[in-house]
Amino acid sequence: MLSRLREDVRTMCERDPAATGSLEVVCCYPGLHAVWAHQFAHWLWTRDVRVLARFLSHLVRIVTGVEIHPGATIGRRVTIDHGMGVVIGETAEIGDDVHLYHGVTLGGDRNEPVKRHPTVEDEVHIGANATLLGDITIGEGAAVGAGSVVTKDVDANTTVAGVPAERVDEE
Repeated sequence: MLSRLREDVRTMCERDPAATGSLEVVCCYPGLHAVWAHQFAHWLWTRDVRVLARFLSHLVRIVTGVEIHPGATIGRRVTIDHGMGVVIGETAEIGDDVHLYHGVTLGGDRNEPVKRHPTVEDEVHIGANATLLGDITIGEGAAVGAGSVVTKDVDANTTVAGVPAERVDEE
């Protein structure tokens, strides 16, 4: 577990040019604190200690401004830069090496107990205030521009932006 915490700190230091060192990241990065707390809340959730898991995620939201449902699945080296206003829904799945900025929403598009939140594959970057809705897949290595609204799958290694989001890189 300690090696995973070190890995997360090292990753944040590499991704954020404003980070001056490990101590600053450990003490002052609420997005990282939210991801760490989510690991424990998710562990509780998968063991049917659901009320405690939800209560923990609620407290983390109050403290960090990041709301991650304990049912969401989050991979390794996931970083949330600035954090405030990030919402990750219950059936969201996030792969490894994903970077999110503030205000990102991985939201549902229906009120049924089914897969209703996005799947974000490895090495995806999602810009500030982007909204991804529904059971969609953001392919490996893709990028979503700031302020975009995504309601359809995004191919691997593709950049999308706008409302609604459309491909903006050359094919």
